[in-house]
Amino acid sequence: MTGIQDIQLIGDLVAIRWADASETYHRMDRLRSLSPSAETSGERDLLGRELVATDKHRDFSGVTVIGWNPVGSYAIQFRFSDGHNTGLYSYEYLREIADEI
Repeated sequence: MTGIQDIQLIGDLVAIRWADASETYHRMDRLRSLSPSAETSGERDLLGRELVATDKHRDFSGVTVIGWNPVGSYAIQFRFSDGHNTGLYSYEYLREIADEI
């Protein structure tokens, strides 16, 4: 998987330039709603039954990215204006959920 060369916040978008020179764009509110954290996507038991999903159907309109941290050479941990910061967005996942701009 190709690494990240640069990340920029442009209006309500997160723009990512990858090491292979391709670019992806992510609306901040959508990025928040697709957080891979248990808090957002739900925590499951060993049989796959949902245990907890506090943010699953919440409206994230107006939520912005206020910062980020790299996690090794495989993921980004975004910090959001609503205080959320527990989801680890793998590079593969970020490419998968990129907005069509």
